[in-house]
Amino acid sequence: MMRIDAHQHYWITSRTDYGWLQPTLGRIYADYMPEQLKPLLKKHGIGKTVIVQAAPTVEETAFLLEIADREPSVAGVVGWLDMEADGFERELARLRQHPKFIGLRPMIQDLPSEWIVKPQVLRHFQLLADAGFPVDLQANPRHLPYIAELLKIAPDLRAVVDHLAKPPIGEGQLEPWGAHMRQIAAYPNTMCKLSGMVPERLDAPWSIEAIRPFARCVIEAFGKKRVLFGSDWPVCLFSATYDQVVELFEACLGEGWTDEEKNAVYGGNAARFYGLEIWEEHE
Repeated sequence: MMRIDAHQHYWITSRTDYGWLQPTLGRIYADYMPEQLKPLLKKHGIGKTVIVQAAPTVEETAFLLEIADREPSVAGVVGWLDMEADGFERELARLRQHPKFIGLRPMIQDLPSEWIVKPQVLRHFQLLADAGFPVDLQANPRHLPYIAELLKIAPDLRAVVDHLAKPPIGEGQLEPWGAHMRQIAAYPNTMCKLSGMVPERLDAPWSIEAIRPFARCVIEAFGKKRVLFGSDWPVCLFSATYDQVVELFEACLGEGWTDEEKNAVYGGNAARFYGLEIWEEHE
């Protein structure tokens, strides 16, 4: 089965709409494009990737779709739209004309938690739910109660929580984060990416032993058919190499997975969530 990295980014520093991407970030403040990632994908037998937006602009989404047009390893792009804009539905329809526009990420990480349930935003989440269009939720633990409220209103929303919602791994506090994740996992159209598990601080220490309980909590809550592998490259380079991210992922899975379950978490689940035809072609 073809493996899929369901969460990675490409960027060039000459673009000016990232905001967060500054020289103070050290090695992260550099150009990261397909020619740098492709050798790593080949090494780990990963055939396709999903590029996820890193700037809250439609212009960056267009930049990523241009990469997808010329790069065969890209299965699709999760882009950005302003979910408070009156023209949201029109812009969504326009972007969906591109065959590799496969999902939307509103980039909620730096937004107020209550933004998720603003009336205009809720209307547009409901529109996405009605369309069955995938949504990435770039959440922190503070967002989780509001995501649960969103799912009560739009229970059919096809949503994936990125990076385990960045739990307090350093403090080892599984609760109340775990309880909120179980509440979200109760909705069958939700998934979670086992991505972004290493610290986003330059050369910060981390260990498999500290991270594993949080990954296992997610796997138990969502089940083996609703968790996805994602590298979060090049963001992961703050504190880990691509090789280390793959090693961490394997260690978090542990023993007892069948070949079918491994194939699912390494690609089949992502293909099903994002509707990737490429997976069906290789079954």
